[in-house]
Amino acid sequence: MPAHPLRVAVVCSSNQNRSMEAHNILSKRGFDVRSFGTGTHVKLPGPAPDKPNIYDFKTTYEQMYNDLVRKDKELYTQNGILHMLDRNKRIKTRPERFQSCKEQFDLVITCEERVYDQVLEDLNSREQETFQPVHVINVDIQDNHEEATLGAFLICELCQCIQHTDDMENEMDELLQEFEEKSHRPFLHTVCFY
Repeated sequence: MPAHPLRVAVVCSSNQNRSMEAHNILSKRGFDVRSFGTGTHVKLPGPAPDKPNIYDFKTTYEQMYNDLVRKDKELYTQNGILHMLDRNKRIKTRPERFQSCKEQFDLVITCEERVYDQVLEDLNSREQETFQPVHVINVDIQDNHEEATLGAFLICELCQCIQHTDDMENEMDELLQEFEEKSHRPFLHTVCFY
């Protein structure tokens, strides 16, 4: 078992739904967790699929919430966006971009393959300093409220299993294979170095 609590980052595109649901669950289970997005902007569903609400990563969850209440409280209550933003603002002030964080993690879990590729690109573009390994794992999770909740519990279970391994570096592949079989989801895994 690792000598220190597992330092975990959970990453999706906009740091709104999937990463924040996992952040919420993991923090309640005592993990040292942060969440991020990799997009250039934060996108939330709008009144039509081709009319999303787009915000800068500097915009707080509170500001997004108030903006959507002003635009159409009924629509954004009905589709669950206001509820999601209310949860988010209880966890942290604003969304964060992974590419802007220089903190080191033991484990970075992404929620879709495109985000996984962006995280790997960012980590591999950094100058290696400490050579501390970081395991980057992708768990594909559809971007809707129900799948975000199911995915968050799967991520939590995975983190708990990794936390209790005797030798994370040598047991990871076997552990991920077990999780793939159990969850019927493919997992991608790469080791990078800080």
